[in-house]
Amino acid sequence: MTRALFEPITLRGLEVRNRIWIPPMCQYMVDAQDGIPTDWHLMHLGSLARGGAGAVIVEATGVVPEGRISPQDLGLWNDEQRDAFHRITDFIHSQGAAAGIQLAHAGRKASTWREWGDRPDGNVPTGHGGWQPVGPSPIAFPGLHVPTELTIDGIAGVVHAFAAAARRAVNAGFDILEIHGAHGYLLHEFLSPLSNEREDQYGGSLENRARALLETVDVIRDEVGAAVPLVVRLSATDWTEGGWEQEETNTVSAWLGDHGVDLVSVSTGGNVAAPSIPVGPGYQLPHATSVKQATGLPVAAVGMIDDPFQAEQIVALGQADVVLVGRESLRDPNFPIRAAAALRYDMPYKPAVYERAYR
Repeated sequence: MTRALFEPITLRGLEVRNRIWIPPMCQYMVDAQDGIPTDWHLMHLGSLARGGAGAVIVEATGVVPEGRISPQDLGLWNDEQRDAFHRITDFIHSQGAAAGIQLAHAGRKASTWREWGDRPDGNVPTGHGGWQPVGPSPIAFPGLHVPTELTIDGIAGVVHAFAAAARRAVNAGFDILEIHGAHGYLLHEFLSPLSNEREDQYGGSLENRARALLETVDVIRDEVGAAVPLVVRLSATDWTEGGWEQEETNTVSAWLGDHGVDLVSVSTGGNVAAPSIPVGPGYQLPHATSVKQATGLPVAAVGMIDDPFQAEQIVALGQADVVLVGRESLRDPNFPIRAAAALRYDMPYKPAVYERAYR
């Protein structure tokens, strides 16, 4: 019996085996602070591919050292990092999943302590591996340093760093490239009037605030060619009056499609300390559906999607084309296999050595 959740989806020439994808989830596990993936990343990401996901997208990966959220983040600004990713993409592919990576610059939210363990407030000092963050305007995220405002040349440098990282990602074996334009990181900071008060060609109008993102998409597309699927992750709303909102997200998503983006991954928030967010099962789904209806582009939905029947309904009703299962996949890396069993779908690619567990 076929199920919508387990129908393949094709982006450009890439067929992904199902609609359950693993979203980028920061691990903060590069203790050497050199951006190079470790055995932890191999085992973590490999277990998610083995569990039956259609695509596994690697966590936010800094395109420059100062673009990392924390000193313990992954990076892709040099060839040593590129080469170390090969064994990860090779294993993901060996399990039948597509390998994706989220390319990112944390902007004014960079140089912060990793989220687990003993975490002091504020930024990581330089003596502990920290650095001065940058942003579109000298407006601090609450509790963090005031960022240095990027010059025009500085913006161009970041844009071209994305392109260089994209080339390394493709050479490392990644099938899908995701550009991080959400959660209050640099490209989102340019989009939102709450973090962008520039008066030049990168500030003011929506066209100007979207310029850095669109330039990034263009240089990446030029760098990697027409065959590689591009995804952009957006926060659909800042959840704050006067901030980035759904209508702007829909407009910019349409522009992204015109610039060669194949799928929009729709999240929300992260740019400011929002007064209240109505969190609940599937709470961000309406934002993804809005983008899909406004643009006709494929979309991915995320946010407390942790039940097989819920996920199946989202895809079957056309509310989204892909479901991103994050925290539930941390609790159970075999969620896709479990979902197939719950939906009475005979998954042909679960590991044969585990077959007896499902008899």
